[in-house]
Amino acid sequence: MSRSLRVAPEYINKVKSALPRNGYRSQQSLATDSGLSLATVKNFLSGKPIDRLNFEELSVKLGLNWQEIADKETPTTKTEALPFITGTPITDPRQFFGREKELKRLFNLLKRHPLQNAAIIGKKRSGKTSLLHYLKNITTTPPQQLRPHQKSDWLPQPEQYQWVFVDLQDARMQSREGFLRYILEYLKIQVPTPCDLDHFMDVVSDNLSSPTVILLDEIGVGLQRCPELDDTFWESLRSLATNQTRGNLAFILATPESPIELAQNTGHSSPFFNIFGYTAYLEALTEAEARELIASSPIPFSEADVEWILRTSKCWPLLLQIICSERLFSLEEGETDDSWQEEALRQIQPFYNLVIANEALAQ
Repeated sequence: MSRSLRVAPEYINKVKSALPRNGYRSQQSLATDSGLSLATVKNFLSGKPIDRLNFEELSVKLGLNWQEIADKETPTTKTEALPFITGTPITDPRQFFGREKELKRLFNLLKRHPLQNAAIIGKKRSGKTSLLHYLKNITTTPPQQLRPHQKSDWLPQPEQYQWVFVDLQDARMQSREGFLRYILEYLKIQVPTPCDLDHFMDVVSDNLSSPTVILLDEIGVGLQRCPELDDTFWESLRSLATNQTRGNLAFILATPESPIELAQNTGHSSPFFNIFGYTAYLEALTEAEARELIASSPIPFSEADVEWILRTSKCWPLLLQIICSERLFSLEEGETDDSWQEEALRQIQPFYNLVIANEALAQ
């Protein structure tokens, strides 16, 4: 998990003075240029902890060396974790909320032999990547690192399972050898020479003896941009899962449309995309799930605020995270008016059309 960082006290003035020097006339202009929330920018400039990736991004925007200005004494325990995540996928299970229905179905496909394959469908920023990370991490996360009563006993003997997360946006995954080598190294299987498809099939078939789930994120990128990941490649993976590994291998992929349609739209005909018997469609959270997320704020929100957040977000996770982040920031700053609502509306505006697209997908 990416830890949070904050600007060291002795560098705060230097950071603030870098704002106009780099052409930013306001904190809002820096937020807009970096694609981050105004609350994140304000926290950065005031020396409060923010996500490390955001810290590095803002430092670059201001022409600063992030390693130089970072507080070397910043704690790295979970108490430093940001309450609400707005810019990156959620990798800490404690900060993941909802999707109970989908989780029940997905884990039910994986707890018996043969393991079954599944697809997670949702538009951009609907939480597909966060759900993949949650599947990978929740069953082996120590209880003390979870919320009270957070369910983690989804699988019998979870320590026997192997999980491989593959991000096809990663250039290293976009060549056949790079993809195959990554899988083998992650599974601690000796990489053959040469590391080609034939040898990969042989060593995996011979050595895969425990339940293994390969999580494929951004598979559309692999189909659209990666000529080495052709129909022969995908057909081999299908054969591996269905015939060669004694029911020990399953694939779960994330995509904005059905696997079959995605393959057809990108000129692929591999039967690999026909093996996904269950599809999880990511829609809005239930009201109960949204309320649980809101209630995780370290400073409780008023009931009026909670109702406004529910109504404005329509219970979509991304909008909930952004709005809650703005409300928490205003409370931490001691603001007593409703100006935070105006700022929250401004921050969610770029993503609102994504919500409408997801609602259309669900109908």
